[in-house]
Amino acid sequence: MSDSKVLIYLMRRDLRVSDNPVLHSLVSSKNHGFTHLLPLYVFSAQQLEVKGFISDSNTKSPYREAKSKVGGFWRTGPHRVSFLAECIWDLKEGLEKVGSGLCIRVGMVGDVVDDMLRKIDGKGEIKVGALWMVGEEGVEESQEESQVKKACREADVEFKLWNDEKYLIDDRDLPLTNIDELSDIFTSYRKTVEPLRDHPREVLSTPTKGSLPPFPPKASIPDQRSPFTIPDTLDNLQSSLLKPLSAHNLVTNPPSYPPSTKSAHPFLGGESQAQDRLNYLITSGNINTYHNTRNGLLGHDFSTKLSAYLSLGCITARQIHASLLAFEDGTNPSFSSVTGYGLGQNDGTKSIRFELLWRDYMRLCTRKFGPKLFRLSGFKAEGEERWSSPSRPSPSSSTSKVRQQIERFLNGTTGMGLIDASLREMYHTGYTSNRARQNVASFLAKHLKIDWRIGAEWYECMLVDYDLSSNWGNWQYLAGVGNDPRGEARIFNPVKQAFDYDPNGDYVKAWVPELRKLSEPAEIFQAWTVREDRREGLGLNGLDWVKDPLLKINFTVNRRGRHVGRPRGDRGGRGGEGGRFPSPEGRRFYSNSSRGGGGGGYGGRGYGSSRGHIRGYGGRGGGGGGRTGMMDKVSDYEALQSSAQ
Repeated sequence: MSDSKVLIYLMRRDLRVSDNPVLHSLVSSKNHGFTHLLPLYVFSAQQLEVKGFISDSNTKSPYREAKSKVGGFWRTGPHRVSFLAECIWDLKEGLEKVGSGLCIRVGMVGDVVDDMLRKIDGKGEIKVGALWMVGEEGVEESQEESQVKKACREADVEFKLWNDEKYLIDDRDLPLTNIDELSDIFTSYRKTVEPLRDHPREVLSTPTKGSLPPFPPKASIPDQRSPFTIPDTLDNLQSSLLKPLSAHNLVTNPPSYPPSTKSAHPFLGGESQAQDRLNYLITSGNINTYHNTRNGLLGHDFSTKLSAYLSLGCITARQIHASLLAFEDGTNPSFSSVTGYGLGQNDGTKSIRFELLWRDYMRLCTRKFGPKLFRLSGFKAEGEERWSSPSRPSPSSSTSKVRQQIERFLNGTTGMGLIDASLREMYHTGYTSNRARQNVASFLAKHLKIDWRIGAEWYECMLVDYDLSSNWGNWQYLAGVGNDPRGEARIFNPVKQAFDYDPNGDYVKAWVPELRKLSEPAEIFQAWTVREDRREGLGLNGLDWVKDPLLKINFTVNRRGRHVGRPRGDRGGRGGEGGRFPSPEGRRFYSNSSRGGGGGGYGGRGYGSSRGHIRGYGGRGGGGGGRTGMMDKVSDYEALQSSAQ
């Protein structure tokens, strides 16, 4: 095979076969000259812990632990690594169906490519003609691209960086000549690309079996570099990724999984699952009601739950747009029985496109501001002194006090019902809604005044739908150092928000079972308001977060909370979408063609035990992708810091 010319396609967050510009170019171009295609995915040692791939427990990993810089959390936590493994396995199966395959490796991306190119050249059985990869925003991602380009240059292999096409509006169609022209205000940017229905490019065709260059002979592909080994099944792959994460508790005093509570996201990872979910959203009619339900807190269908798939490129925004368009224009008969078919854009489909554009915008901001995305002062470069951290407590605090606050924040014992419910939900399932995320971020950054990057890193660890740009951009937004024109003035009142969006306290009681004997919403949202003579009978005695909450807010209402999902106020940050059931049947499949079929299949994993990991229920997620509702200034109520703060 000395006359072979192999194309290595290095995949990162473009984990799909359909609407894939690299694969489409190989199908549509008859003169590419490549005899073989080698799709390659590398589990990056920089962004997730890889020592579970070492079979010998006495052998140390050559890489430092993949932990965050400020909080010291795992960069990629248990929910996301398991979901990622499913996405990779689904991609492998998808490529095999069209006659190709997937090579899986472990290590630093640049090192893996350099090692592979050198060994292929040394063996002399095949010759690499080029390496292609899709560009990604982010500091580490750009460094990876530079390292891969360097390895290719040294090996005399052509390198090509493709444009990332998983977003709604293609970069090449933006009214910008330079990224510095991007407005710092989302609304200003949005007005330059409206109407959103008219601008996305068409979806690219999906390769058919035999249309791609064949996968190289396995004997010609170099083995994984020692000391790592590559698992040969999905279960073993997930076990390798989860092993180091489950060796120790993720948090001090982890909360137990609440009996009978179901996660809002039971979905498997992968392109096939993403397409099934999109089809379900349309055929069930959920896209019609999205505008009114997107601020929900409980259930599967209040938001699209597509963001985990979008973040890894299992589905593209323009694929979502194309399906919405087919429904609106009445061009897909399989949608014909759904109310609104063929009647054009409605509030629900319009709102979905609006949220997809917000993702686009956050990604463009990452390109514009680069490393400033991770600075305490944000891209505005101001106000660092307003936040405390263990290494730099405020004059009125101390290192031990800040550590205690952070610990209680992480394990969901702040004493603020809505905040604790969201943090516990995320801990157990990898999911929490957009509405809840906004409140949590505001609580940490603007009420407790703790370094907001600790919260951003914790979300990076725990959320299954973590996306670099959306996560860090939205934490900056809510901390007041990002794209919010109101900055410090935008502060959420988590008690009022609970009355508005969880008027009966159902969500809070679902995830904070200690409060289930309460019926009065005000007490559910702030358990410290329960009279001391009643606490013992309610099982609340001895709970520090009841006696000494991190924050007390004097707030009363003369009405019931308004209907969940009714839009009010200005835009806040964005969450994501994802999750699972803790149900006997495991995680949800949308079609019998899915892996394992039906509702049996893979039973799922949870993370509520004292070791941080148990088997037997499913659950992954993100948040709903809706606009924010009522924003409340500090002057609207009296905030009383407790002695525990």
